[in-house]
Amino acid sequence: MPLWFLNLRVLCAFVVLLSPMTYRKKLIEVALPLEAINVESAREKSIRHGHPSTLHLWWARRPLAACRAVLWASLVDDPSSWPEKFPTEEAQNRERQRLFDILGRIELEKDKKGNTKQVVRGLVSWDEINQPNSGVLLEAQREIARCLAWERGEEPPTKPDAIQDYIAKYAPPAYDPFCGGGSIPLEAQRLGLQAHGSDLNPVAVLITKALIEIPPKFKDKPPVNPDSRQKQKISSWEGSQGLAADVRYYGQWMRDEAFKRIGFLYPMVETNHKGTKDTKVIAWLWARTVRCPNPACGCQMPLVNKFSLSTKKGKEAWVEPFVADFNHKGTEGDFNHKGTEDTKEDDFGVSVVPPKIRFEVKTGKGTAPDGTVNRKGAVCIACNTPVPFDHIRREGKAGRMDAQLMAIVAEGKGGRVYLSPDEEQVRIAKKAQPEWKPDSQLPHNPRDFKTPNYGMRTFADLFTPRQLVALTTFSDLVSEAREKIKADAVAAGIPDDDLSLNDGGIGATAYADAVATYLAFGVDKMTDYHSTICSWHSGRDTIRNTFARQAIPMTWDFAEANPMSDSTGNFNGAIDWVVEVIKKSSCSGQGQVIQIDATAKSNDEIAPRIISTDPPYYDNIGYADLADFFYVWLRRSLNSVYSNIFSTLLVPKTPELVATPYRFGGDKKKAQSFFEEGLGKAFGRMNGMAHSDYPLTVYYAFKQAETEDSDDDKGNAVVSSTGWETMLEGLIKSDFSIGGTWPMRTELSNRSVGLGSNALASSIVLVCRPRPADAPKASRRQFLNELKRDLPQALKLLQQGNIAPVDLAQASIGPGMAIYSKYAAILESNGTSMGVRTALQLINQILDEFLTEQEGEFDSDTRWALTWFEQYQFNEALYGNAETLSKAKNTSIQGMVEAGILEAKAGKVRLLKREDLKTDWKPEKDERTPIWEITQYLIHTLDKNGETGAAELLAKLGNKADLAKELAYRLYSLCDRKGWTQEAIAYNSLVTSWPEITRLANEYKPSPEQLSFSL
Repeated sequence: MPLWFLNLRVLCAFVVLLSPMTYRKKLIEVALPLEAINVESAREKSIRHGHPSTLHLWWARRPLAACRAVLWASLVDDPSSWPEKFPTEEAQNRERQRLFDILGRIELEKDKKGNTKQVVRGLVSWDEINQPNSGVLLEAQREIARCLAWERGEEPPTKPDAIQDYIAKYAPPAYDPFCGGGSIPLEAQRLGLQAHGSDLNPVAVLITKALIEIPPKFKDKPPVNPDSRQKQKISSWEGSQGLAADVRYYGQWMRDEAFKRIGFLYPMVETNHKGTKDTKVIAWLWARTVRCPNPACGCQMPLVNKFSLSTKKGKEAWVEPFVADFNHKGTEGDFNHKGTEDTKEDDFGVSVVPPKIRFEVKTGKGTAPDGTVNRKGAVCIACNTPVPFDHIRREGKAGRMDAQLMAIVAEGKGGRVYLSPDEEQVRIAKKAQPEWKPDSQLPHNPRDFKTPNYGMRTFADLFTPRQLVALTTFSDLVSEAREKIKADAVAAGIPDDDLSLNDGGIGATAYADAVATYLAFGVDKMTDYHSTICSWHSGRDTIRNTFARQAIPMTWDFAEANPMSDSTGNFNGAIDWVVEVIKKSSCSGQGQVIQIDATAKSNDEIAPRIISTDPPYYDNIGYADLADFFYVWLRRSLNSVYSNIFSTLLVPKTPELVATPYRFGGDKKKAQSFFEEGLGKAFGRMNGMAHSDYPLTVYYAFKQAETEDSDDDKGNAVVSSTGWETMLEGLIKSDFSIGGTWPMRTELSNRSVGLGSNALASSIVLVCRPRPADAPKASRRQFLNELKRDLPQALKLLQQGNIAPVDLAQASIGPGMAIYSKYAAILESNGTSMGVRTALQLINQILDEFLTEQEGEFDSDTRWALTWFEQYQFNEALYGNAETLSKAKNTSIQGMVEAGILEAKAGKVRLLKREDLKTDWKPEKDERTPIWEITQYLIHTLDKNGETGAAELLAKLGNKADLAKELAYRLYSLCDRKGWTQEAIAYNSLVTSWPEITRLANEYKPSPEQLSFSL
């Protein structure tokens, strides 16, 4: 049995035994195959076509693999719950391993080149559950039905239909009150449960409806479009194939109709590239401009982040700006988007024109010039005057910010073709006259919305006139397509009961509503690539979408996509993404989604339910503000279909659970109080609805910036996390006890919100049960004694389970809060109840003590290096200080120099940096190898030669490297506290790579001639 499994089983048993069991423990309350879940959850972010996450953009949605695993493990009994069936620990372990194999297991397979790779199998695998006749999903459902039947004293069903019917009849409905992107309800439905979801946000409600409500309504129905009916190529339409065919057909109809109406705004362009004369434009690249403040210049200066167009080897291209200084008005053609042209008089009263900038595209060898905008402001190309952002903001707010065409990207044979600006293309762009604009005000949210600072105050300001014409045209065509679909449905024999989809209809009207919903999603997907926030990615030769991160930033040069092209940003491509998701819809079970505030009671509440949810994370993401970007277009397309959902001009914001100070006049305390009170109400509502036989699971994935709140009795700053505190306070005040936490690595390292930050790489899943009404109280001393006794054991097991150092502090809260929350109250010496904040501070304090105490296992050289590093890092300091410390640590300066971790000269001492290490180190011949040296070599090798190189070194080191991982934990904690982010990342990387390094090291067979290790 794998060591990690034993460790986690012991850890969770420790947590669960903290309170008396009055229910059958579920698998999630005892053990999980975390490694398989984590690997698949991270991989899932790279799965594109057909994955439900690509139906419509939503922020910070949970991976389906994690949601599926958490739900299934919450439904299936742990073997220890059935001692009469599994009487011994050995029998329970054997059965538990069988369940693990169903849920998720990692197998080693060889690829076509003979290389060994890790492959995840089981229920968590996206590939396996989408493989026809794989049987994985049915096997998982069989276990759910078996547990239900045993509890009822009945024989479990065996046949597929009987299993699914049994689950539908006896399993509790699943509910997510913060359904967001729909991951949790979708996976509940996939497992065969009735899926219920709710959200205050209309966009979230519509996304989840499209995932779990619509596909089952029209399961196995043929398409109604005349093309499919006439050809009749397919005799039977399974699942959502017919629905997908109609979305594709009517999407193409919309594109064709749009081209008839506005195609003149998107002309072909002459390239003469490889024999091609006329070709489609992919994008027009524009630079925003403002007037130079230098009175001697007055140039309409371009604001450009970078001039490079393509950095691909052999295909380099860039924009070269030129200054054209003319003394007579009208000599040079105007490329400005608005076409404004100011004149001024010189000292002799002669009318002159300020210098103009023109652009030419260059290709081949050469270097793109630096952009004109940096962190301090901009520089005028014409006169080199530094221009502060204050001037740019003033110009923008005065309505004097313009845009100038910089380059054109066209389709060519074998790749992109980059062309210089064309006056005719500018003239055509000016023809666009939008009949309607989304003129609602952007939120006054300075953290997430930067454009209002520059005069772009409404949603319409985020788009060019041509983009507004295109988006309005496509949005209006959704309504026209809906009428056409309805007529075709009636012609295909579907009765028209005139009952809408929103009112529960299943006839021609409802079907037209359903197809129109997906068509509107196609428009929304296109919208993400059709704003002036989109920029050009020169490394990939493509357009960046609006929401490359969870905000609306200010972009200086932007890419205007062509919706009629065959490349990124085109409408047909957006429809293709939607169609692929529909084709893979599960269509199993029923689903219901309603728009409701999570703190309010709804009229349709059915208790009891199994509840799993991913609530908002304090002030991390302003969902309502962000969703408005899509809402204004969805409302135009679908207001007549979902009049109740789109009853407001913008997404409701006042009741939204988010601690956003700007909604409270900048008052952070009021924002925090609002969030805490609302979250408490939401958890209280969940407690009243939760099924007593099943645990509540709550996802938490945000590392709130920590602030120093108090000092411990040694004068050290003790910190607590506001986000964690609020989440836990809400659960505990709602009479939940926290039975454990599972750190799930559900994020890829390139996630937008984490770029350049020290954000958590894991979601923490809290497993909760209602606290018994007769739970006892405890004193502070009793609580502290239990923490000191039990928490170090849990922390050691977490380390052995290879939790990432960046996650250790958060994961430690689980076993710590399990002790705290099992009591009705923890009483301070004055009789008042201890708050969650104090409990978190005590848990953090013991974690720090635990990591410090681990230093006792290290050799004296490493203990010296740790202390020295904490004060001086890799910088030089006085020899005398080093000598004094060496005596205290029972080592010597000369010995550490000989060991290869230290440099001492000219009365100064410094720790060697990793780049200073020997390149031909022979660890097997090194008689003095401190853990410090080993750890630094492992990190350096991992960075230079990857996991294979690190494994080769680890194999040579043998038992000498056993404590390297523990040292990495200690060093990460130290660097994180000091704010040394890059150094912290290095130690975190070693630990997260450790399982693969050790696996490869065990397979490593050195050749006889390998006597040294080379970096």
